Amino acid sequence: MQGFERMDRQLLDAEMLAGHLVPAGSMFAFLAARRADVFPDADYADLFAPRGVGRPSLPATQMAAVLTLQALHDYSDRETAEAVRFDVRWKVAIGASLDDAGFDPSSLVYWRNRIARSERPHRVNGAVRKVIEETGVLRGRRRRAVDSTILADAVSTQDTVTQLVSAIRRVAREVPGAAEQIANVCTGHDYSTPGKPKIDWDDPAAREALVSALVNDANAVVAAFTGVEREEPAASAVALLALVAGQDVEPAEGSDGTDGRWRIARKVAEDRVVSTVDPDARHTRKSSEARRDGYRAHVAADPETGIITDEQLTKAAGQENSDPAVAGEFLAAEAAAGDAAAGGTAGSSGGTAGPGEPGDSAAASPDVSWYGDSAYGTGDLRDAIEKAGHQAVIKPKPLRSPVEGGFTVDDFTVSEERGTVTCPAGHTVPLSRTRVATFGTLCRDCPLRAQCTTCKTGRKLVLHEHDDLLRQARADWAAPTGLREDYMKNRPNVERVIAQVATWRGRRLKLRYRGVTRNHAWLKRRTAAVNLRNLTSRGLTRPDGAWALITSGSRPPGHPAAGCPCKTPGRQPTSPQSTPLRPRGAHRESAQFSRLLGLRLWWAGGIWRGEGQWRATAHWLVTAEAGLEHAFAARQSGQLLLKAANLR
Repeated sequence: MQGFERMDRQLLDAEMLAGHLVPAGSMFAFLAARRADVFPDADYADLFAPRGVGRPSLPATQMAAVLTLQALHDYSDRETAEAVRFDVRWKVAIGASLDDAGFDPSSLVYWRNRIARSERPHRVNGAVRKVIEETGVLRGRRRRAVDSTILADAVSTQDTVTQLVSAIRRVAREVPGAAEQIANVCTGHDYSTPGKPKIDWDDPAAREALVSALVNDANAVVAAFTGVEREEPAASAVALLALVAGQDVEPAEGSDGTDGRWRIARKVAEDRVVSTVDPDARHTRKSSEARRDGYRAHVAADPETGIITDEQLTKAAGQENSDPAVAGEFLAAEAAAGDAAAGGTAGSSGGTAGPGEPGDSAAASPDVSWYGDSAYGTGDLRDAIEKAGHQAVIKPKPLRSPVEGGFTVDDFTVSEERGTVTCPAGHTVPLSRTRVATFGTLCRDCPLRAQCTTCKTGRKLVLHEHDDLLRQARADWAAPTGLREDYMKNRPNVERVIAQVATWRGRRLKLRYRGVTRNHAWLKRRTAAVNLRNLTSRGLTRPDGAWALITSGSRPPGHPAAGCPCKTPGRQPTSPQSTPLRPRGAHRESAQFSRLLGLRLWWAGGIWRGEGQWRATAHWLVTAEAGLEHAFAARQSGQLLLKAANLR
């Protein structure tokens, strides 16, 4: 059943004893004050059995805060459990006592899996989005900058031989009866033992013979289980073996593939699986020199505030995972949210801007400006943006000429109405159904041939379906319309968002999970933590039960601003002007702990400050005893802090 936090403080409450050490305005201080408001227990009630059935779980308010801090600090499960056990800041953030032993790292696995199997697998991200919507920080802000980055996977990249051996061994483990079948039909290697076969790797003939034997074994195993419907994970194991057996090999020289002779292909498969341990990891390149393996993280953010409005993690390769394809999904989500509520945004406020707020008129308009680099400058994405009624502020892709300094496609005149293309020399040819314009023999005696093409058969143009949009985008970019200035002002801001998501304290993050689903869930938590930190730095608070952003200069005296380390869920805030609690007989105003020798002070119950007076639910007990073990005092700053010291 669901467990809950205690309503009263514990004897060695970390916030009471060391809350003043946590910087005001930090994520730790904010979660100490508002974790129950951001992650209420009711949002996690569906994960548990009815009350009275089973043992109480760890409090959802604490675990949601832990998952958020874990994603923000890029900690492993073991590092997170150690932080909860030893780090005072973490104890203050989750409302634990100093002597709290924390929990086992497996508890984090349990919570992630239980949330992932629920109907709302990204509820931590959803909770932060509700806060963003209620603050109205995105109200009237109609700009979205998109970008992506490659995140390294959690596994090592395997070569072809290692993948073949590993895939066959996986079939032996996952498919019932496969181990005996493999032992009978496979002769290239002893698959009951891990590791690579022992051969002379400097001998090319030995390597080719090994590759042929392994591929033949893999094909024999796949053939043995073809046509048999199997449940997961057996079906995936056989499918992966079939993929690995064909992605990196080709028939040997002089072979047609039927004689069983194979070799490593002299190319890289377009959608190559780089590891059988994580079949979703992919190989990609940011440039001809920068080779990366892993996943691609896509984000859309408001360039002015840095708030992330949408995110998605995909495989690093594949047309459906490209930057324009995912940006199209962000666009569809933004347009759907705009249709649902005028002026609303995905994960942002759905209302209209208040009087005097920026963007009063823009909030009622569905128009959104999308900023992206040239990777997003495809015709399909521009067409989708135009159909949605939005504006594309995207850098066009540079044009290349077959001849250096020669004619580009923009030097040719295209008539969509007549279906013709005219070259700079005045020759006109028809445009085919596949949008190909072939000049052929017209280039043979053309005086401008040297500036146009070096091909013997003449110049040939292949025009995009949305060539008119691409031409107009290049013309607008070259014209003095202010488009470049708008782009340079707003688009680079998303680079900082990418840095916040993909790095931590100067180092590049490396994913800790396998598969798209789990890593996408991590990205959701990561962006939620980054957004919450962003809001906290802007003065996130909750006056009168509603989230709002209050700058430090506009906070009234005694206002319970976000990050106040003296405020915890369910308790009244302590005003900086308040006087410290001085229990009778405990100490004088300027007393030090050394003056309390011979006394032992115990405190029970809860103490808070309400209506300008200190109130208590229990009494203080002061007993004389030789050898002081614990002493408690209140600081003059007004924050009630229980100090524990061994003064023997």
